[in-house]
Amino acid sequence: MPWYTLLVLAVAAERVAELVVARRNAARTLTRGGVEHGRGHYPAMVVLHLGLLACCLLEPTLTGRPFLPALGWPMLALALLAQALRWWCITTLGPYWNTRVIVVPGARLVGAGPYRFLRHPNYVAVVVEIAALPLVHCAWLTAAVFTVANAVLLTVRIRCENTALTQAAPA
Repeated sequence: MPWYTLLVLAVAAERVAELVVARRNAARTLTRGGVEHGRGHYPAMVVLHLGLLACCLLEPTLTGRPFLPALGWPMLALALLAQALRWWCITTLGPYWNTRVIVVPGARLVGAGPYRFLRHPNYVAVVVEIAALPLVHCAWLTAAVFTVANAVLLTVRIRCENTALTQAAPA
């Protein structure tokens, strides 16, 4: 399990990198007149993602589940693809990407990169990662519980984001 621990720690480090980018982008966006929406659900998102990473390590350790190559390797591939999609989203949105919902009134929606194909590709990456990362090491309970919790949270988040983007859309 040491390599799986390293994988989960690498994902945690990636999250820290995201937060650095997000804070920098938030400061820039707010100085350009950006307005934050949905502050109330943000702490729940933080708890969900921290809990996911902790449970990814705890469940296989406490249950003694082995690595099953037939499941683990495909799930690792999906988790890595989710990371690639997430960073495609981050680079496409550039200074507008954030972990919070901050929109600049009158700004146009980005229609490049993965946004040509999907309205919320970053959330596709999150959904895939939350399901796949635990299954790399047979943490099926973690995958199930956090997938359901994430579905509830994303329902709130996407509704909030769509409302914010609609209100801020240029006339």
